[in-house]
Parts: sequence; C-alpha cells; structure tokens
Amino acid sequence: MQTVQDAAALRATIRGWRSQGQTVGFVPTMGNLHAGHQSLIRLARARADKVVASVFVNPTQFGPNEDFERYPRTLAQDSAALTEQECDLLFAPEVATLYPFGPASTVLLRVPEITTMLEGAHRPGHFDGMATVVCKLFNLVQPDLAVFGQKDFQQLRVIERMVRDLSLPIKVVSAPILRADDGLALSSRNQYLSPEERSRAPYIHSTLLQMRELLDAGHAWQAVEQAAHARLVRAGFAPDYVVIRDVENLAEPSGQVGERLVALVAARLGSTRLIDNLLLD
Repeated sequence: MQTVQDAAALRATIRGWRSQGQTVGFVPTMGNLHAGHQSLIRLARARADKVVASVFVNPTQFGPNEDFERYPRTLAQDSAALTEQECDLLFAPEVATLYPFGPASTVLLRVPEITTMLEGAHRPGHFDGMATVVCKLFNLVQPDLAVFGQKDFQQLRVIERMVRDLSLPIKVVSAPILRADDGLALSSRNQYLSPEERSRAPYIHSTLLQMRELLDAGHAWQAVEQAAHARLVRAGFAPDYVVIRDVENLAEPSGQVGERLVALVAARLGSTRLIDNLLLD
C-alpha cells in the first residue's frame, strides 16, 4: 500500500490508474479504524479496481464542546489495518492540505433542510464541516464510487443529496452496520465507555428492535417514540432524540402506503454520545 500526504502525489497515482482504465473506490475515514471500517474497504475492493482510503480528523465538523482534541489518532495501526484489507493507497493529509487558508477561513458547503434536524439540531455546524471536507476529498480523489457506513444514516443522506445537487459523477454506496455480538454498533467512540457502560450500551439496539416490533404491531409512531425514549431514560441514558422518520428525507412519517421508515437514536451514556439506527421495513 502506498501512503501519501500531499495532493500532487495523490493525483499522480490516481492519474496512473486512470490511464490503465482502472476504476477507483474511495473510503473517507477519521481513522482509529475498527472492523466496521474494514468492511467498507472490502466493499470498495469488491466494486472497484483500486481502493483509496483517507484518514483525516476533520476540525470543521467538531463543535466547541466536542471531542476533537481527544479523538483517537492511530495512524500506524490504521495503516497496518488498511494494508491487511488490501487497500491500494492511504491519503493522510495535514490540515493545511485540505484547509490552505485555515479551518476558520475555509469555504463552507451547506446542504439545506436535511441538515437542520436530528444531528444537525444537536450539533450545529457539524454537517457543514462534514459536507465541506467530503467535497474537498471527492475533488482530490475523483473516485468512481465512495463507500459510507449506514450507522451514520443522516450523514449518508446528506452526502447523497450533495452528490446529486452538485452533479458529482460519483456513486455513493451504503454499507450495512457492523455490530458486536451483543448488538452494539461498532464505533471508534465505544472505547470511551467504562466496562459498566459498555455492558449497558447494547440497550440502544434492543430499544430499536422493540420500536420495530411495536410499529409492526400497529402502534402509532408517536407512541412508539415516547415508549422508546422512556425506556432509554430508565436504563440510564440521556437521549438527544429517539425518532421514527422517512428513509429518504428524514421527515416525520406521512402514513402513506408503502412509506419506508427508519428508527434513529442518539443518546449519551456517561460522557459518551452514541448513535444507532434500524430500518423498519
């Protein structure tokens, strides 16, 4: 696996692949890779001739009271994991490469409407920073396809909308959530959990499963949300939201026949904020 930090070397390598008619798959990450990230690499490998992964902890998508400074930076371990998954190129840029005028002075990309709810409401500016860095990375890599995990469901929808609105010639591929044996969605932030918190964390997934059961049994979606919220509070969580939404635009359910729904949860357990979701169809 080749590792590059500057844009010129990245583009030169990809230009060489293109000259041979090879397709490029891309997996952008913030590093501290786990088995879930590795599954994204495998999916990209199955769908493209060459695979690029980026590792970059993006400062513009963290709020002032969030965990940017303590976010795990494990580039050596990440490089070894990517090599094991037969990634072809690791792009590990410095902040100045992606933000030549500094993060505070960057051009910001805003995707309207879908970014104002849920994560957007609880993390102001998060999606502006995320969309900006992903667009910058897309411009540098110019992949044929890019793979994103379904665990960050709203992020996935934001990127899909950005790609369509800006007419970017990139196929966005959704990868299923990878879970531990007890149901907890894999996340780099899981390592913040104490042993006792880790034992309780799978309660989020079991709550999502119960939401699907109640909805299938004919209960109103508002009642299902309220019951799930109360269940998490009783278990010691502090939920930011526990909702049922339309799969496509994350609007509240309309009740139309054939409408596809998803349940989404964001909740704090101790000092750790966990998110998860479950398709309900």
